[in-house]
Amino acid sequence: MTKKIVTLAGDGIGPEIMAAGLQVLEAVAPKINFEYETKARNFGGAAIDADGHPLPDETLASAKSSDAILLAAIGGPQYNDAEVRPEQGLLELRKELGLFANIRPVQIFEALKHLSPLKAEIIEGVDFVVVRELTGGIYFGEHSLNKQFARDVNDYSYEEIERIIRVAFDIARGRGKKVTSVDKQNVLATSKLWRIVAEEVAKDYPDVQLEHALVDSLAMKMITNPSDFDVIVTENLFGDILSDESSVLPGTLGVMPSASHAQNGPSLYEPIHGSAPDIAGLGIANPISMILSVAMMLRESFGETTGAQYIEDAVNKTLLDGVLTKDLGGNASLDEMTSAIINNLCV
Repeated sequence: MTKKIVTLAGDGIGPEIMAAGLQVLEAVAPKINFEYETKARNFGGAAIDADGHPLPDETLASAKSSDAILLAAIGGPQYNDAEVRPEQGLLELRKELGLFANIRPVQIFEALKHLSPLKAEIIEGVDFVVVRELTGGIYFGEHSLNKQFARDVNDYSYEEIERIIRVAFDIARGRGKKVTSVDKQNVLATSKLWRIVAEEVAKDYPDVQLEHALVDSLAMKMITNPSDFDVIVTENLFGDILSDESSVLPGTLGVMPSASHAQNGPSLYEPIHGSAPDIAGLGIANPISMILSVAMMLRESFGETTGAQYIEDAVNKTLLDGVLTKDLGGNASLDEMTSAIINNLCV
């Protein structure tokens, strides 16, 4: 059956890296007999310019009817003071699709170890996943502000916590069988509930180890002993901060993909970096995060593990071969990097 993939190239370097990701997908598809069709839609700043809204009705309808969504990048300085910003479209898309589980794998490429700000011995063997609850918590609570007082309400229900904890355990079951649940239960009521739910869910996964960590302690340990983690799961605010902290470990945002999943319906795959408007159109952007997001899509939405592994192995070999874009310390162009990865598929 032909799979329907909606592509949201967005802004800045988005169209360039999206094109690279789709070239790699086109190259790997025949090797695994994967049949698909893509539909490009306006999103973010490009949609504001064309349609007056970052998430046009046509884009949302296409996303809802798709089997998976690829997003490249959104935003730009021209929207900083605008009444409607590109990021509003992303928040609305997450809400409309129920994308409650954000998944960020953190892995160190051998060829890029020297880019990490941490010592080589500290990052040796680092390979973990941050699972962030994405549609609840303080970002979606009540907010009030005046000159003398401000208030932000952090709400979580048992069901919201349970479903994200189960995602983490399911991922851990296929990896190192260890879940680190992060909270602030010594202070926050929501964290006290979070820990209770985590303990109850763990009973259904006797083969997976559960450990708890306070968010401040976890933040320190992520720098001092990051190889100790397998799957980290936490609420929206903490996850926002910790996932960004984890992105520092590889030394570059240019090699880190992500996924956002719903209970039902399509998932969204995107690089974690921004739109880099300063280099847009120059042909020097690093496409690896986008290409690895394509690999995540093949594995997690379509069960195409072999195709995903082909892409990941090709990226690793390309880096070991010394093909590096400017942000990685080399001189390869976007097209040269993409071509090298395609040439290394199945090698």
